[in-house]
Amino acid sequence: MTTNGMHDFDTVRKIGLSLPDVVDGTAYGARALKLGDKLLACIPTNKSAEANCAVVRIDLERRAELLQQKPEIYYITDHYAPHPTVLVRLSRITRTELAQLLHEAWRFVRSSNSAHTASSTRRSDRKPPERMSGTRKNRKRL
Repeated sequence: MTTNGMHDFDTVRKIGLSLPDVVDGTAYGARALKLGDKLLACIPTNKSAEANCAVVRIDLERRAELLQQKPEIYYITDHYAPHPTVLVRLSRITRTELAQLLHEAWRFVRSSNSAHTASSTRRSDRKPPERMSGTRKNRKRL
């Protein structure tokens, strides 16, 4: 069993880059890992996050499980709550748990990309919408 260590985002980066197609990037001016153009994990930039944490993309149902099972490791703030992410206290997670979480995040982001690609393809098969008439003032904003 791996013990807790003093992990930081360099540990997240080393583990994340071992996953297929994951690359270094930035998000909101902070170091990040991406799968394609989609965020996988990053250093949180919102002041509501604790120091030495990572934001990891994860399914909302899985996030609820993690928050209930290990609140000493995983948490969420109001800022991050609407998004499919979880905050991770890197000083309290084992390397094995971190690797498992990043692999789950990789699967989640990959499946989200697949769903988005399929949705885009379906939309492109449709007839384009008719142009709206009227003045700019009367047009519906999207």
